[in-house]
Amino acid sequence: MSMNLGPLFEPFELNTLKLNNRVVMAPMTRNFSPGNVPNEDVVAYYRRRAEGGVGLLITEGTTVNHPAANGYANVPAFHGEEALAGWKKVVDAVHAAGGKIFPQLWHVGAIRREGTEPDPSVPGYSPCGRYKPGKPNGKAMTKQDIKDVVKAFADAAADAQAIGFDGVEVHGAHGYLIDQFFWEGTNDRDDEYGGSMANRQRFGIEIIEAIRDRVGPDFPVMLRFSQWKMQDYDAKLCHTPDELEAWLNRFVEAGVDIFHASTRRFWVPEFEGSDLNLAGWVKKLTGIPTVSVGSVGLTDDFISGTFASKQEAVEQAGIDNLVERMTNREFDLIAVGRALLQDPEWLIKVKENRLDEVAPFAKASLKELY
Repeated sequence: MSMNLGPLFEPFELNTLKLNNRVVMAPMTRNFSPGNVPNEDVVAYYRRRAEGGVGLLITEGTTVNHPAANGYANVPAFHGEEALAGWKKVVDAVHAAGGKIFPQLWHVGAIRREGTEPDPSVPGYSPCGRYKPGKPNGKAMTKQDIKDVVKAFADAAADAQAIGFDGVEVHGAHGYLIDQFFWEGTNDRDDEYGGSMANRQRFGIEIIEAIRDRVGPDFPVMLRFSQWKMQDYDAKLCHTPDELEAWLNRFVEAGVDIFHASTRRFWVPEFEGSDLNLAGWVKKLTGIPTVSVGSVGLTDDFISGTFASKQEAVEQAGIDNLVERMTNREFDLIAVGRALLQDPEWLIKVKENRLDEVAPFAKASLKELY
């Protein structure tokens, strides 16, 4: 590789956060925490990625302290003495290896089905008791439920700060609870949490404001959001740059420091008439630091394991396209998922031009923690 990879390896600073480079490990649900407690295998998993040189690690989704927050087996909690002690070991191991780490704070909302741990009798909670248009599930949240969940996110952020995390990411994407409030398809409430976009944002804004109140002005707070939902890949929250700008500015005012703009392919333009992706538009409209993400990879074989076609892999998904966009300051940080799940030394191999040693992503790796 003859191109300059400099933009990937520039340091990044924001408030108290100082990163050695611009590469982020994307949050990826792993289901390897029996009893909802991160164990020594989880500690080693994150430590290896920090030893591999990744500037910032974002943990898998961790559930806040609400009985309906979890939707999957063996997902780690972010509450309770035992779980927080496990996360403290993760933080210490990552810091010892020279890395930084945020927990991703999560509530799945109507994704949850009865029968899910930790209490199988608890249904999913959501704005209107609906998983997607025409698909009811669980219960519609009362205003007291909303207050309880807002507090649960704030408590989790305060705990993250107390045990040494370097910031927090709030999961407001992909059709989970916060995003269910954003999306018209799952929110037609007739109170102050439904109706206009500003009202549908209210729940998410209250979470950010409550977190900011607990952690102070300098602790980094990141919001992950997406246009698409797992329930509808073609869904859109904002159809124009003007709509997006208004949506973003409300969160900037609430206290968001970084936006993690989740897309399925980092090279796809968000709006007609511009090559900017979603993270690029966020940076342009707000000036706030942004993280991009989506099918970052180096080989046809790797891309074939994601959402992209082989032709797109050849033409768009390569590291050269990524570096060009970062050279142009389209976005500040790039999150890498499957490549780092497959190989904790992926970034070292990229930096040292050892691309022949990069193992292509294989779905079998989802069943292991290494």
